Amino acid sequence: MMGPAHSLSGAAAWLGVGAAAAAAGHPMPWPVLAVGALICAGAALAPDLDHKSATISRAFGPVSRGMCEIVDKLSYAVYKATKKPADPRRTGGHRTLTHTWLWAVMIGGGASLAAYTGGRWAVLVLLFVHLVLAVEGLLWRAARVSSDVLVWLLGATSAWILAGILDKPGNGAGWLFTGDGQEYLWLGLPIVLGALVHDIGDALTVSGCPILWPIPVGRKRWYPIGPPKALRFRAGSWVELKVLMPAFMLLGGVGGAAALNFI
Repeated sequence: MMGPAHSLSGAAAWLGVGAAAAAAGHPMPWPVLAVGALICAGAALAPDLDHKSATISRAFGPVSRGMCEIVDKLSYAVYKATKKPADPRRTGGHRTLTHTWLWAVMIGGGASLAAYTGGRWAVLVLLFVHLVLAVEGLLWRAARVSSDVLVWLLGATSAWILAGILDKPGNGAGWLFTGDGQEYLWLGLPIVLGALVHDIGDALTVSGCPILWPIPVGRKRWYPIGPPKALRFRAGSWVELKVLMPAFMLLGGVGGAAALNFI
């Protein structure tokens, strides 16, 4: 799928989690719901860090472009080292390592560890990165006509304001993990969810997605999971633009309303 659909699906997924938590009698504070949705929207772009033409490659200028080249080479090296005879030949690393459940868990776990050990500045960096990605994904038309500096300033300002809101008692810094020093451990959850939602979205397209790696399926270790080919679509097609994106917006709205006990 394309960037805007990925981001919308990520936001909708976290709002759905908020609705489920409310139904279970453990509602999220509204800042956790809002910030988590934005982080998840940004994290839903991150697996394409292996693709130099993806939205994330443009998000942070030369830094993200350089990272995309490194991750592409790393992913390709891992693919070559672990593929089975039935896995096809490839010339690059797109839709390999960063499109797996293991990568999603590692990235989310790393984010939680960074928030736990790095304190407020680590939290601000995590918020800044994912808020910039959320702007690039959810407001992609506006972001493309704006300068990178304006988007970065928006991300930095929003990260500072939202961190201040979360820090207030009862607003969610210690949501879910309540022990001393465990504030913001929950930040890894929307990051894991966003990456997995991205993978599921790509699995619906023609090429499928090797979500299960390194678990082998048949004679392949990089088996492209997906529905029957007749039900798949091409990225950027009318199915994505006219069906899935409106569905994500509707589901996100319903999930958010349910999470806030409006319905």
